[in-house]
Amino acid sequence: MMDFDDFGGSAVDKPLSQADKAAAVLLAMGKGVAGKLLKYFTQAELQTLIQSAQTLRTIPPDELADLVNEFEDLFTEGAGLMDNAKAIEEILEEGLTPEEVDGLLGRRTAFQSYETSIWDRLQDAEPDFIAAFLLKEHPQTIAYILSMLPSSFGAKVLIKLPDNRRADIMNRTVNLKNVSPQAAQIIENRVIELINEIEAEKNSTGTAKVAELMNELEKPQVDTLLDSLETISKESATKVRPKIFLFEDLLAMPQRSRVMLFNDISGDIITMALRGAPGDIRESVLSSISPRSRRMIESDLQSGTTGVNPREIAMARRAIAQEAIRLANTGQIQLKDPATEKAKEGGEAGSSDAAA
Repeated sequence: MMDFDDFGGSAVDKPLSQADKAAAVLLAMGKGVAGKLLKYFTQAELQTLIQSAQTLRTIPPDELADLVNEFEDLFTEGAGLMDNAKAIEEILEEGLTPEEVDGLLGRRTAFQSYETSIWDRLQDAEPDFIAAFLLKEHPQTIAYILSMLPSSFGAKVLIKLPDNRRADIMNRTVNLKNVSPQAAQIIENRVIELINEIEAEKNSTGTAKVAELMNELEKPQVDTLLDSLETISKESATKVRPKIFLFEDLLAMPQRSRVMLFNDISGDIITMALRGAPGDIRESVLSSISPRSRRMIESDLQSGTTGVNPREIAMARRAIAQEAIRLANTGQIQLKDPATEKAKEGGEAGSSDAAA
């Protein structure tokens, strides 16, 4: 640790403080040498040095020589000390990480930290959830939010928007002009509300727990429980339903995801799960595996369910569903085809309108 009080020497003109003298020596050394010495300073001393360097007066070479007489071999005579703030920054960059330099120089302002946290934290939610939220907003607002999201996540949200609105929103995003601070603040306040909703949902373990329980049951049982839950609270049923994935839901899975899912599942488990399965589910699974494996499994399935314990069939189906959930949680597959879901929602809306 450097002791500022150890620096002696006479001073002319305006007297230099001990911190000023230390900053002057470091500046004179140049960033190559000074950068190696920074590790001997404490955080508080580095901040003091920065403050001194930014207000340091011009020091004549002869005065500087008196200050650094103990370091003559390291001193370059006539070193310019006019741009002290920039010089101390270069010295810091030589010996510290970019994050440490930013922290010492105060570059990470409160607004920058706030701005980063807002848009990055949106990635904790599902793209479908964010897309549904955006569709309630004006297209120009959607364009602004998409422009602020991290690119990889923004792309996932964009693809979830309806086809008939996507082109207009993309065009608005491309031609987005500078947004006034007032408008940006209003939009960011709405995003904060969304983040609060996400956090509240994330911190609620009840929904996930109920879904986990239902994922252990058979489809008839799950349908009965969901119907019962809906009579008590439609909101609760809406929260639980998307988290439920059963063997029968393979029909709603995109073909590419099905192929990835069954790539690492053994033929024995697939065979057991398909025993007694409806024809459409059987075909969706068999069309997702290699022709050779398909022929072998089809041959085994000819024996039907004779002598097979129903519990073993249920366990095989549950194992496949659980593996699908695991892969979906890691982002490797999709549990439901967006196009199928969109058509389904449209059909349900049409039925409601007709009923009305």
